[in-house]
Amino acid sequence: MKFRPTAPTDMASDEVRIHLSPAGLSYRAAAGETLLAAANRAGVAVPAACRNGVCELCEARLIAGEAVNTRNQHTIPIAGRLMMCRTLALSDLELEIDAIMAAGENHPRKFQAKVVDVRSISHDVYRVELQLPRRRELSFHAGQYLSVNLPDTDPCYFSIASSPSDELIELHIQASPEWVSAQKVIDALTSGGEVTVELPHGRACLASVPDKPLLLVAAGTGFAQVKSLVDYLRETSYDKPVKLYWGVRRHEDMYLRSLAQKWQEDWPPFNFLPVVGDDEDNDWSGHHDQLVRTVLASGMDWSDVEVHASGSPTMVYTLMDALLEAGLPQRAFFSDVLEYAPRG
Repeated sequence: MKFRPTAPTDMASDEVRIHLSPAGLSYRAAAGETLLAAANRAGVAVPAACRNGVCELCEARLIAGEAVNTRNQHTIPIAGRLMMCRTLALSDLELEIDAIMAAGENHPRKFQAKVVDVRSISHDVYRVELQLPRRRELSFHAGQYLSVNLPDTDPCYFSIASSPSDELIELHIQASPEWVSAQKVIDALTSGGEVTVELPHGRACLASVPDKPLLLVAAGTGFAQVKSLVDYLRETSYDKPVKLYWGVRRHEDMYLRSLAQKWQEDWPPFNFLPVVGDDEDNDWSGHHDQLVRTVLASGMDWSDVEVHASGSPTMVYTLMDALLEAGLPQRAFFSDVLEYAPRG
């Protein structure tokens, strides 16, 4: 996902623009706000532990602009190093910081993850929690996914359901006896203390908060990716409208409906719209027409919205075609399906 900077006319008069290279990300900092605090408010994942300049994880180099060290009030020279947790911007800045990556540019690495918890949360969905070694050294973006790598079998891919700031990695795995690969993963997680995972994967994610309203569309366990996005946005200052359409075949398939309803109660920008298939025909349309029709009827301004879709290739492409015809710019539609199941 490419970052789309906010136009200068949207900036408050007492705010300055911070640009980060080589990631190409930008965010705004208010007067008296440290670079790290402003980055956190904008949802930019800057590595940090101590927040007082001791750990030096948030070290950057000043390329252009004027900044001051809050500890000694000294002006930082061009090409000088700084700690973002103790630096104030006095003008627009350009910084170089290799520890921050643009969406989809974190290179996947393999880890031995400790299985902390595996529990059933519906008739066929399991909630899994994994603990990774040196968690603070791992960076991923909200909406990315990982693979579980078992011996003598192909990798199995699952969306990360947790925020990038969470200590544990959460997965939602749909498994039943007839789904051999997913059931094999659940059996391995339940019986083993550790499992090999590779992450992060995926470009349909958020490296910083969007500058438009968001439309989230999920089918089945596509809700896992939505949870990561929502948890991340709730940690930032994002206050634009967020609509979630979650489509399932049967009521019991909406395995965390109470969580989505709680978001709606607690977070003013958020609106949850469940879409349940025809109870008399649980096969549901293979083209997910009901979900797509409901989304189209939302009355949104398709010229000013960003869409993230998570589900089967059939659902995603049916939705994308309908929204593009309705006026959504193609660059505003994001889904992992476009990457792992491209149309010829």
